[in-house]
Amino acid sequence: MVSKNSILRFARGTRLQYDRVREVWFIQAPERAFHADPIAVEVLQLIDGTRNVEHILDLLCQKFSAPRDVIARDVLDLLQDLATKQVLLAV
Repeated sequence: MVSKNSILRFARGTRLQYDRVREVWFIQAPERAFHADPIAVEVLQLIDGTRNVEHILDLLCQKFSAPRDVIARDVLDLLQDLATKQVLLAV
């Protein structure tokens, strides 16, 4: 279960990658790929294996003008979904 205290990293062989030909971001994983929308990209670019989710939320709140509870709910949902798909792992 992903929480605000979780520190996440990309699973081995998985990364966020920009496709210059198609001009879109993808999450590349072994045997699969996921399209990353612009909001997911903003979140995933902050996943580095050292920051906890709370710190990521702080950075996103500074960058965007949306209520923290809305940002937190959306970010936690996204991260939990990717953790369930084994794209992200807890450190």
